[in-house]
Amino acid sequence: MEAKEIYLETLISPTPQEGRELSIKLARKSIAAIQTDGEIRKKLRSDYAGETVQLIASSQVIATEFQTIAMANNFWK
Repeated sequence: MEAKEIYLETLISPTPQEGRELSIKLARKSIAAIQTDGEIRKKLRSDYAGETVQLIASSQVIATEFQTIAMANNFWK
């Protein structure tokens, strides 16, 4: 069985900034899990890099991840 990288040991982050960085990482890891070929991902970037709708969709995924992390951190209260 293939050993997998552990990149998510916790959703707890000391600051909202670090939580946001984690949400971006999670979104990127999700894309890599869906499209496992790195060369294809690189090739597809030019397809969405200038597409407003695609960029907004990406930001919505990050926002959803951030919402989850914020809740796990009790909104840093």
